[in-house]
Amino acid sequence: MPDPNIKTPNWLRQMEAVLGELNEGVVIVDSQLRVLFANEALIRLGQYELEELEGRTPDAIFPPEDVPYILRQHESDQRYGRHRHEFYLPRKDGEKIPAIFSARVIRGPDGQEYVLLIVTDISAQKRVEEQLRESNALLEERQREIEAELSLAARVQQSLAPRSLVWNELAVEAHYSPAHTIGGDFCVVVPQGDEYLKLVMCDVSGHGIGSALMANRIYSEALHELELKTGPGTLLRRLHDFVRNRIPLDGFYFTMAIARFGQRGRTVTFAAAGHPPAMLVSDAGIRLLNSQGGILGCLSETAPPESANEINLDSGDRLVFYTDGLTEVFNEKGEMLGVEGLEALVRKAAKRTLPEMKQSIIDGVTAWTDGSFTDDVSLVIVEVR
Repeated sequence: MPDPNIKTPNWLRQMEAVLGELNEGVVIVDSQLRVLFANEALIRLGQYELEELEGRTPDAIFPPEDVPYILRQHESDQRYGRHRHEFYLPRKDGEKIPAIFSARVIRGPDGQEYVLLIVTDISAQKRVEEQLRESNALLEERQREIEAELSLAARVQQSLAPRSLVWNELAVEAHYSPAHTIGGDFCVVVPQGDEYLKLVMCDVSGHGIGSALMANRIYSEALHELELKTGPGTLLRRLHDFVRNRIPLDGFYFTMAIARFGQRGRTVTFAAAGHPPAMLVSDAGIRLLNSQGGILGCLSETAPPESANEINLDSGDRLVFYTDGLTEVFNEKGEMLGVEGLEALVRKAAKRTLPEMKQSIIDGVTAWTDGSFTDDVSLVIVEVR
């Protein structure tokens, strides 16, 4: 019940008109926490009548379990002279309105201490926060789904990476690592009975999901063409035309190197477009096998010729195929390793076993690089035994 003996001080009556015009709720209580004044904004917020608040103490407005907290806040006001905390204002119908209470101890002309409370409704802010929490929860759930899908895609893509194998007089050692979870490089090493061993290495522009999808689509088409026993030069031309006609995208391009080994590994037919030069390592040194054409898939005028190079191989010869993820790397001085730098690493590792040579090249590029790889990396070494 309100205290019937409570009287509004004269000095406060003089301020009522000013305080009543404020948009935020204002409450003034005495040292016993009895409400002396509540402005119109506070009354609207709580949906009370003024008579229902005047003279009341917190235990008549708040539920019993919350009164100890309010008393502790009041003790803090008395100790420090001011206080600010987030709590709620109980409406007459029982609804709890989230609010910021800014309290300040003031001394009236009568020498008595009072507490001025500014009550700011933060319901809209809380609704936004709740919406953000719900949105974040949905985003986190979607992120988990994406990560699970990427993990599955990465396992699928890794399953397509070439494995070490032996075919007739050839031994193959391979390495693949994407810059992100999935990447835009792929390599196919496919034996076709005892007649041929075919190798296709591709590097599509960009990184991530889009590049991986494009790479996988080109991969499927390349497998189809390989089943038709399409020659290296013709295969480059057909894949270029396929991308140009079926999945044209502005600015998208890819590079590719193709090798077809025959005569039990003693000959290789080589064709490439826009791709870093393959390296033929032999007793005579290192010979670079350059591309015969420019990048594929982007411009019609870059369509590669259907010709290919025929090269005889001897025992001990090794062919090194790679993507530019191994050459376009930079040291702490900003210097790029480049083809010459990779060639030096290949030459240094050329006398090691095939697995050791592969690892030595990867380790050498890693040691050169200032930081982690920023591009997908593919490396395949073929040795004539």
